[in-house]
Amino acid sequence: MRQALFLSTLLLLMPLSGCLSGDEGTSQEGQDDMYPSVWERHTLDWNWTGSYARVLEDGPHEALPVQEATFEVDTTGTWEGGPNSAEVHLSYWLPSNTQEGEQVPVIAVVSPYFDYGQPGSASSPTNVVGAGRGEFIYDNFIPHGYALAQVAVFATEESTGCFDYRGDGEGQGIHEAVEWLGTQNWSNGNVAIYGKSYEGATAWEAAAQGSEHLKTIVPISGTTALGPLLYKNGSAEARSQVMHSNYGGSILDYDGDDLDNLCADVLEGFLAGPTRYGLGELDPYMDNYYDERSHIDKALGTYNGSIYWVQGMQDWNVDPHQVFGGPPGTHWYQTYVDEGYEVAGMLGQWEHNYPDQWTKHNNQESGYGGEAIQNMTRWDWGQDLFEWMEYYLKGIGEKPALHAQIQRNDGEWRIEETWPPADATVHQLNISDCGNDGAFVGGGAAVVGGGQSVEITCPALSEDDLHIAGMATFHLLAVPTFDGGQVFIEMQDATTGVRLGHATMDVRYHAGGYDAQTVFPGQQITMLMEFQAIDAILPAGHGLKFVLAENGEDYLAPACGSTCTVHVLPSLSTVGLPLIDRDGSNVLITPQGEDAANNL
Repeated sequence: MRQALFLSTLLLLMPLSGCLSGDEGTSQEGQDDMYPSVWERHTLDWNWTGSYARVLEDGPHEALPVQEATFEVDTTGTWEGGPNSAEVHLSYWLPSNTQEGEQVPVIAVVSPYFDYGQPGSASSPTNVVGAGRGEFIYDNFIPHGYALAQVAVFATEESTGCFDYRGDGEGQGIHEAVEWLGTQNWSNGNVAIYGKSYEGATAWEAAAQGSEHLKTIVPISGTTALGPLLYKNGSAEARSQVMHSNYGGSILDYDGDDLDNLCADVLEGFLAGPTRYGLGELDPYMDNYYDERSHIDKALGTYNGSIYWVQGMQDWNVDPHQVFGGPPGTHWYQTYVDEGYEVAGMLGQWEHNYPDQWTKHNNQESGYGGEAIQNMTRWDWGQDLFEWMEYYLKGIGEKPALHAQIQRNDGEWRIEETWPPADATVHQLNISDCGNDGAFVGGGAAVVGGGQSVEITCPALSEDDLHIAGMATFHLLAVPTFDGGQVFIEMQDATTGVRLGHATMDVRYHAGGYDAQTVFPGQQITMLMEFQAIDAILPAGHGLKFVLAENGEDYLAPACGSTCTVHVLPSLSTVGLPLIDRDGSNVLITPQGEDAANNL
């Protein structure tokens, strides 16, 4: 193949250690000669005939037969009323070069989803290569001299102990698995954790434990903290009421051992959702249950590795707030950069998917990534991750560029030094310059919703295209009628009606963040609302529309129901739009051939 000759020639012309330039910016100059530049990937031939991305060149090694291991963990004092020891079970595949005594790094998928589900319809166990996530690593990385491990968290598959959903006990088991993988005689001591959703959450759980063997994590729409996952500024997602019980039911084997999985502090999770939804600032579980299950703050300063952050900008399962949220005035991505961590990002307009999961990308609707589908799938994801792993797990090649690859809502990719862009300027939009059709939000039945709403329409903002990039804000003046109530805002292109983003907030969380305050009827407050991350173009001559309701999409209406109407004061409110100006020099053309699956 053309790229085989290209790569072989390059390797002959340079030392194996690579040519180190030290350039980590977005410039196309000084790129590592060991691999084709990211700017040139669209000119190469890619294998896009399968269901996931492939590296440019297959490696020389074969996968050896699967091996399994079970080891005991001391859990004394870990769970209230739980066992003093538990076992972690994992399976792993080694490359054939380990037969000659070579030591190799490990890429691990740590999950509750092995043998997950009801009897007769359960998923595969750890000793079967997992569809999608495991196959991607097995086919791309084992031939290049990596081991693949699949690890079952406590109480799942053949691991024992309590099913401590995202809790300290689960983190302890994950940590011990990393330690085991990093100390085997076939291991070079370097471990990565890779995976989407819960399997991205386990990466953060491991990072919070601080193993010296954990060198990099690749969380793909991975949960960083349970509280913000289920509650955005106090607004409850529907699943918040049943999240723990759904997982608990799915790991049961319906035999006598099931009771061993449900320790006293694990059962607490079955109460945490309903009590927080109903009680807000009076919730007795806020400090213990949700704080224990916040990992990103604990990993900061404890974890000593790199982060390749992958996030769907249209993800409604693990939303962008998990990456770009944080205490008021901060955002996790930039916080980790500022603290000296080596961070890169790939941020596409996909939903809860991998960058190369083209079959799911094709299903997105207008305003939810649909306009970006034709340029969405990253067929170079395997190569991109390969170059990352080679450096951080093997020490081969030049240090990867620590930048953010970001896709705009119309499909255009570009490379930024960080995201949100540091040079964004905030345009203040006074809502007094806009028209609105009401002043009250809410008053519907609890859970079902259906109360009053308000539409605010703003005239054209500019004669030029406006590029919104970052965390837009809506500082909404409001007067609650109860110690409760909430406002959900959808931002739209006023000309086309296309959705651009959304924000939601319970009035008790009007200061932003995770701490509720009591509000009193008739008290005027400013709701410091922040939209989910937006990277979108507002065409020249277009205005904005804001639709205010008590709930939207997958959020519950406030528990106080019809008693908690919110009187909003749009004429005294402002919107902050983070705007950037780019000349096109950082636009990234990605491989999207005529035969690519997402173009069918």
